[in-house]
Amino acid sequence: MTASPVAGVEVSPEHFIDGERVSTAATFEDLSPIDESHLADVARGGVEEVNAAVEAATRAFPAWAALGPAGRGEQLFRLADVIEARVDELAQVETLDNGSLLEASRLRVMKRGALNVRFFAELALEREERIWESNGVLNRVRHDPSGPAALITPWNAPFMLSTWKVGPALAAGCTAVLKPPEWAPLTCSLLADFASEAGLPPGVFNVVQGMGEEAGAALVAHPGIARISFTGSVDTARLIGTAAAKNITPVSFELGGKSPFLVFADADVEVAVETATYQYDHAGQICLAGTRLLVEERIAEGFLERFLGGVERRKLGDPREPDTDIGPLITREHLARVDGFVQRARAEGARVLAGGRVSPELGGLYYEPTLLTDVRQEMEVVQKEVFGPVLTLQTFRDEDEAVRLANDTEYGLAATVFTQDEGRAERLGEHLVAGTTWVNCFYARDLSAPFGGARHSGIGREGGEHSFDFYADVKTVARRI
Repeated sequence: MTASPVAGVEVSPEHFIDGERVSTAATFEDLSPIDESHLADVARGGVEEVNAAVEAATRAFPAWAALGPAGRGEQLFRLADVIEARVDELAQVETLDNGSLLEASRLRVMKRGALNVRFFAELALEREERIWESNGVLNRVRHDPSGPAALITPWNAPFMLSTWKVGPALAAGCTAVLKPPEWAPLTCSLLADFASEAGLPPGVFNVVQGMGEEAGAALVAHPGIARISFTGSVDTARLIGTAAAKNITPVSFELGGKSPFLVFADADVEVAVETATYQYDHAGQICLAGTRLLVEERIAEGFLERFLGGVERRKLGDPREPDTDIGPLITREHLARVDGFVQRARAEGARVLAGGRVSPELGGLYYEPTLLTDVRQEMEVVQKEVFGPVLTLQTFRDEDEAVRLANDTEYGLAATVFTQDEGRAERLGEHLVAGTTWVNCFYARDLSAPFGGARHSGIGREGGEHSFDFYADVKTVARRI
């Protein structure tokens, strides 16, 4: 198999195992959501390729772990430098592969990939062992690398989310096998080239392409895997959890969301409206999006008028164009899923105030930003993650009702609150079920802060020290003194 030119960048469609490119007879087709054009025929791995990658990671593990934070950091800093030098290429390829906005990828998302790798390499250098004396015993807590880690990332931000896992895993001393998303695998393949260019030893970082039910299933069931980190859907997490349980393999899951977006009467409504329309970013294919608008009754009419005006101003179109605000959905399959939610909600009595259809001008995978009202709390569209440009609008009378509505789903990934009342902000921070609550802002992220979800939105936390704890076997050594 030869490298495919994508946006003028040579991208290998092959696996990356033990420092070498590996082809397979079986392939799968990768299409661009922008125009559904063919990008590449990608190697379709399975048990054989997974076994080879895990064996390579296992062989490389002792030497990589023995390097310590400084030795590993030296190589990871080089990887971060390589990523920074290739930001424009990465942005071009990922936009073609998953339909994300090119300007956002170039200016923010791809740079975050380098930041992820560098941050965790630096944090590993700064970590100090906890040592204390009690009852004549010197206690020492070690964080020993656990072994080969399976890393599985979604298609909505494949490169950034890969580095979000690869950075802490490698910095902690683990080796890794990455399973890219089959709907957008290309920038993960480039990450393998970057690792090789940075001089990471063979086997430290491996990439196995393929279907979730084939390569992914073989990887999470492999007894040689010490940790599994997965970002994706609840249904897939259930399958991974079942497979991991057979080997007692620890898992970290960052899963779906049905996040509330609460606007109180004392809020800065203009800022709240602007932020609310931003929830359509990446065609709503973001797990953190505040898709349930909950607005205090006495300002609901004015909020709705401003919001619909804001939606009209957001341009749906080719994500490579700088004035585009919303791009396409990822595949025909996903488009049908999103539209199915809207049509079933309409049949149940919901009212469509905006969108609710494929764009008649653009066609293809371009779905209009949609707002549904007259929805009931028990309706599917209120309770289940749509993962598309579909928001619902409900009203509340007081703070207690707002909290009740906000918490009334099986999810708990994030929440967004707009209020000028500091006391209320503190109360909501305490009472909302969410891994992250933003007050008068959205998507503010500090890499040292824990990130993850409650309920069906996940298990464990990523970020800062929490990532290292996951990728380590935490050990206490107690010595009589």
